[in-house]
Amino acid sequence: MQRDVASHIVLNVSEPADLTFSVAVSGQYTAIEQFTATIDGAPVQFSELHDAHGTRLHRIMSPVGQLVVDYSAIITGQGDIDTATEVDTLIFQRPSRYAQSDELAPTAGAEFAGITDHHQLLTAVSSWVGTHLSYVPGSSLPTDGATRTLLARQGVCRDYAHLCVALLRASGIPARLVAVYAPGLVPMDFHAVAEAWIDGVWRVVDATTLAPRSTLVRIATGRDAADTAWLTVNSGRADVLEITVSATVDSLPGDDLDQLVSIA
Repeated sequence: MQRDVASHIVLNVSEPADLTFSVAVSGQYTAIEQFTATIDGAPVQFSELHDAHGTRLHRIMSPVGQLVVDYSAIITGQGDIDTATEVDTLIFQRPSRYAQSDELAPTAGAEFAGITDHHQLLTAVSSWVGTHLSYVPGSSLPTDGATRTLLARQGVCRDYAHLCVALLRASGIPARLVAVYAPGLVPMDFHAVAEAWIDGVWRVVDATTLAPRSTLVRIATGRDAADTAWLTVNSGRADVLEITVSATVDSLPGDDLDQLVSIA
């Protein structure tokens, strides 16, 4: 399987800004890739930083001007399957900023009581979120978390993933958020899914069912969107003018939702 991914981002930097981009594929893959950045057409320096679980960050100290960031990668075959330490399983059971599992514990208890098999619980949570939310672009704010999503009963992929993560954690299963490139996604964009630790393996959960899980390409992995955002403005001011994402695979498969799938 060959997957080709790319992103093109244009920002208007109105104040000198410290920017972190998370657009490169995870270190779990062997990829032919290129990352470039220019400010008003001139190359700008960047540094690559390595975060947890294979996440790779590119940091740019940008002067004022129009910043253009381009990334592309060709991935042939599959990457390594991510593992978890005992500490990881504890961290990913804790409530976090956008996945308030403590607040949603009563909901998880009411909806999934009596389901003890973790595979069945994973399927139940994904199905419940997928049927109780409506996918409505532009319906949520960047600051919305799982609790607000549940109340609003609508959102985008990020919101679906946060709600899945929160309900899984509230049910005793370690869960985390993953930013991915998603071949087959319509409309094409960066995509967010959940992962759950089931019988010693991370299994992907995508309640939106908008793209085949077996083709997903991991970008960043963390507790929630605070750890996985494609852009973080650490200081200064930068506004998004344009963003284009592409992700293709040589043969787009179907997706049997009853099967356990890992991101590889």
